[in-house]
Amino acid sequence: MKGAGTLEVLLVDAEDIRHTNVIGTPAYYVILECGNQVYRSKISSGEDEKVCWNEKFTFEFSDWKHLTHLKLRIMDTEMFTVAGFVGEAMIHIGGIITEGKDRGFIEVKPAPYNVVLEDDTYKGEIKIGFRFVANKEVTVMNTREYLAENNTKPRGSICKTIASLWKVLWWRFLFCQRTDSKNKQKHS
Repeated sequence: MKGAGTLEVLLVDAEDIRHTNVIGTPAYYVILECGNQVYRSKISSGEDEKVCWNEKFTFEFSDWKHLTHLKLRIMDTEMFTVAGFVGEAMIHIGGIITEGKDRGFIEVKPAPYNVVLEDDTYKGEIKIGFRFVANKEVTVMNTREYLAENNTKPRGSICKTIASLWKVLWWRFLFCQRTDSKNKQKHS
């Protein structure tokens, strides 16, 4: 599992993107591609100028050597035709993965990325956040779970412990008092 890890992508929103609908309110979704894994977001909610998704996607890989970018294609749903291409963003994730593997964990707060149109011009921004976790701790977690399973006797609460101690002290006090009084009567 050397080089394994999990990349979480938070798809937040998009602003000022191109509208492809002539009639009606636009409804957008995003296709996310990283390596050979592809996800599709839910259909957007929000106003025309700001489109919201607030959706998280998890990409898990055993080898990150050949992954260099995350591709996001923004599509518009159409009533009677195939979905229309709005724009795309290509985000280079090599630095995020390298830093995450070195540290074991890295989180990048959501930031805006330019949306590129078909004619290679920019129109609008899409906001994306990242979290990369290297799978170095998988064996440690399995060991901890195994040790926890072997410990079948649950520990008692502190109140029960104090109550038990109190009972023992009373029994000793009463027993010692009886023994002392019997010893005094024998010696008298």
